[in-house]
Amino acid sequence: MAESLILSFFSVQPDNSYVFSGFANFVKLFTDSDTAPRFWGALKNNVLFFIIHMLVQNPIGLLLASLLVTKGKARGFYRTVLFMPTVLSVVIIGFIWQLILNPLWGVAESMMRAAGLGKLFQPWLGLPQYALPAVALISVWQFIGIPMILFYTALIGIPDELIEAAVVDGCTETQAFWQIKFPLILPTIGIVSILTFVGNFNAFDLIYTMKGAFAGPAYSTDIMGTLFYRTFFGQQLQLGNPTMGATVATMMFLIILTGVLIYMFLFQRRVKTYQL
Repeated sequence: MAESLILSFFSVQPDNSYVFSGFANFVKLFTDSDTAPRFWGALKNNVLFFIIHMLVQNPIGLLLASLLVTKGKARGFYRTVLFMPTVLSVVIIGFIWQLILNPLWGVAESMMRAAGLGKLFQPWLGLPQYALPAVALISVWQFIGIPMILFYTALIGIPDELIEAAVVDGCTETQAFWQIKFPLILPTIGIVSILTFVGNFNAFDLIYTMKGAFAGPAYSTDIMGTLFYRTFFGQQLQLGNPTMGATVATMMFLIILTGVLIYMFLFQRRVKTYQL
């Protein structure tokens, strides 16, 4: 990683030698007419990718964990089924969902038509305005088991005596969840949030599997990971540039580091103060 950071301060000469160029690569990444639109577009898409996971994956994971905590004979079965997509290969997930959503021979349209929703079907993966949300929701479906298990572990660790005492005092189940359980699992919520942030700004494999290195259509699914891959290794007629690729990787590192530091020095301290 240190060598990658150092490489971002060099530039490649025509004779393939490396010359120290300071912050020239970063200036080019931010302002050049060719590279800047791709960088800012990938960053915007990455932020949207992260927001979808935060607003969809984590709340549903918390809901599923809350349902699993309730006593039931099939609890172990449902827990296994919901976690199963997480252990599958990303390549398999991408290939299967491409087949499902294919407008020519996919089953999504026929299933929606059978449910009376046929008019709502769109070739989501082929439309720029829908491609990124569609891939993000597929990612949510695959990895929802991780926050679910973490929330489930935190919830079963809460003593039953606390909930029973609250019920005796006239507290409903909903009130007991938000006033007792939720504050007690705030540390887990923080961990899940920061894991989601780091995972999403390191994302690459699902988009590469489904949309390729160019993250089509029209770069609408391009994120920092695919931008780094395309910049460093090149693709088709685009030649690879190791120093610019290292610059993109450095920006990914700085973004993730900033998010982690904000979590550690703001959220985590507030949670500890709240608990005390």
